Amino acid sequence: VYDRKKLNGKLGVFWHTQGSGKSYSMIMFARKVKRKVSGNFTFLVITDREDLDTQIFKNFSKTEVIGAKEECRPKNSAQLREYLQTNKPFIFTLIHKFRYDKTKKYPVLTERDDIFVLVDEAHRTQYKDLAENMRTALPNANFVAFTGTPLLGKRRLTNQWFGDYVSEYNFAQSVEDGSTVPLFYSRRVPEVGLQNNFLDDDIVDIIKDEDLNEDEARLLENSSSRILEVIKRDDRLDKVAKDIAHHFPRRGFLGKGLVVSVDKFTTVKMYDKVQHYWQEEIKELTKERNLANTKEKRDELTKIINYMNNVDMAVVISTNNGDDVKKFSDQGLDLQKHIDKMNSIVDGKDLEDRFKDPNDMLSLVFVCAMWLTGFDVKNLSTLYLDKPMKSHTLMQAIARANRVYPDKPCGIIVDYVNVFKYMKEALRDYATGDEEDDFPAKDMEQLMSMLNDSISEGDTFLRNIGVDLENIIAEEDTLDKLDKLRDAYNMIVANDENKERFKVITNTMINLYESSKPEIFEVHWTNKNFSPLSYLHGLLHNTIDDEKIERARRRMQQVLDGSVMANQFMVKEDSAPYNYAIKGTKVIDLSKMDFEQLRNEIKRTPYKAIEIDDMKGFIERLLKQMINKNCTRIKFSERYKNIIDRYNAGGTENEDYYEQLIQLMEELKKESERPMFEGLTEEELELYDLLIRGKKLTIKEEQQVKLAAKHLYTTITNERSKLLVIDWYKDEQPKARVRHIIEVTLNNDLPMCYDRESFNAKTDLLLNHFVDMGIQGYGWINNVY
Repeated sequence: VYDRKKLNGKLGVFWHTQGSGKSYSMIMFARKVKRKVSGNFTFLVITDREDLDTQIFKNFSKTEVIGAKEECRPKNSAQLREYLQTNKPFIFTLIHKFRYDKTKKYPVLTERDDIFVLVDEAHRTQYKDLAENMRTALPNANFVAFTGTPLLGKRRLTNQWFGDYVSEYNFAQSVEDGSTVPLFYSRRVPEVGLQNNFLDDDIVDIIKDEDLNEDEARLLENSSSRILEVIKRDDRLDKVAKDIAHHFPRRGFLGKGLVVSVDKFTTVKMYDKVQHYWQEEIKELTKERNLANTKEKRDELTKIINYMNNVDMAVVISTNNGDDVKKFSDQGLDLQKHIDKMNSIVDGKDLEDRFKDPNDMLSLVFVCAMWLTGFDVKNLSTLYLDKPMKSHTLMQAIARANRVYPDKPCGIIVDYVNVFKYMKEALRDYATGDEEDDFPAKDMEQLMSMLNDSISEGDTFLRNIGVDLENIIAEEDTLDKLDKLRDAYNMIVANDENKERFKVITNTMINLYESSKPEIFEVHWTNKNFSPLSYLHGLLHNTIDDEKIERARRRMQQVLDGSVMANQFMVKEDSAPYNYAIKGTKVIDLSKMDFEQLRNEIKRTPYKAIEIDDMKGFIERLLKQMINKNCTRIKFSERYKNIIDRYNAGGTENEDYYEQLIQLMEELKKESERPMFEGLTEEELELYDLLIRGKKLTIKEEQQVKLAAKHLYTTITNERSKLLVIDWYKDEQPKARVRHIIEVTLNNDLPMCYDRESFNAKTDLLLNHFVDMGIQGYGWINNVY
């Protein structure tokens, strides 16, 4: 920035992996320039698609870099030219708004040298007429490119137009930081007669653009057109469609999927073929279920069949309606039903909204060009690639599957055209070196290798705490084997650090195993340690029905459950037997707790660590409920943490540890009875505790503070509709009204020992606490009617 004149306006290229947050890099760049460099700057943010423009604008708005009502998005070309002749701090526009009468030269709009043009992924448009117009309009502007796929190759256009790289953030770094998930590719279904040299640059470019001009059509008439003929052959498409129908419902993480075909006609054909084989697959699974000889197998097949019966699919392609309908009809394809679906609105959501909604069963969409760039669906996990691609087009396509989503361990690229055999050639411009680790997608075999590594890590972990998996596996008697696994589990949960570490290891292992489906079944993978580790993982997450451990947990829960009652808004409980989980609006009443029974239960159980682990979970839920009612009870949470930390560090014997936890619960019982003892409600007690904190008061003064707490709670309750309007804590005016009520009420009721300084401090404390409750959505501030 300081050297912008020396750099001749070419400030550089931010080369960051797709999905890793380039728009936030723009925000941080703009804020840093405004903070560090003196000047009256304008930031012009350029994209080449409406959805990208909207997305970036929203991110700038959400981070409060621009005001919600700030006018910074010109409606048309004329308004853009008008904006650029002002000193607006931020302008967001499509590059297409630099269009101009081609018979005239684009005018110079400003010669300012303090305009920063931030360009986002606008590949083709950044090196043609529109870009020339922009640079003519802003001859002294400073240009910065933000891209995940710079146009490199022989001409290195990105560097020529924007300068050298100023920041590089590659695939491996992005995955390591958790900004994106790793990608793996699965090479499936041998191609029918497809030659290895199909990635001829000219052919791939034509396939990419799809709408051919006369020269391109002539080129496709030569021998290279056989590549397309082979890709689109019916027998080959049948193989691919049958494989998709088999693969999609058998995946571990059932995220959304895209099927990418070579052109519009093939896209619709592929949809029809998958529909056919989908129904055939359901029939085969039903037959298999009828022959299954175990309940587990029947349940597993039923789960797949139910999923398949609920999945919705769609085609998304660009169309010219009437003209295209006839062209497709001539090939025996019904385009109109797809046009109708693309235009449909279901429950107020269009097709794009439905696909982005993880709860909507529109799960598999067939495309050839649309939705392959700048289209973010976080739980999209599988891309079926049946279209030759290269360079940045390939990069942008596969990046659809790299977004982070809960429980999504990775993205899978299923490769039907052997693209990744040529990965080193196709992606030579995007790797930081020759190492395989630098590439954005790795072979599925590496995924299974990582699975084996995670199993080895689990085995090593158990050996370090005195558990030998080989001895467990060697037991011939199943009951003895289970007893040893229960003992191992008891040792794992005895120490929080060990428990959390083992959770991480086995969660990783299970995620890798699930990600490898169904390929892992097809290669007949085995690892003798997987089964016992998986069993321990199931015990850890209560997904394994182990009778002895369930009985131990049930005894502990029966003691604890005596203290649980439900209020009038209780949600419907799970009808499963022995389900003691605290759900919905259940609240804990410690007055019903039998502490001697709890002590006796812990003394006689063979699985002390397991039962104490359940008790800790109960205490944590109890603390959360009590602190939500009174924030001053945080001291009990700190006390609980100290007890746990001392035990985990080896500073407490087992029996002392259990007793300390029970004593903490007894103190919590006394604390839960304090509102009645003080003659206050829970809400009033919290205000009282905040007001007396740090003050030494006489009995008479304490009574006056109780009165102040009661009056303040009543006043705010009665004035709720006027004071606590929607998002009141975001606006200074309603916040000032709440503060005024606090000041007036406390001024009337607090004793004289509260001088001006302590009075103002308590007013600030209460206001900040109310704001905190409002922002985080807890406590009585949000529940008074």
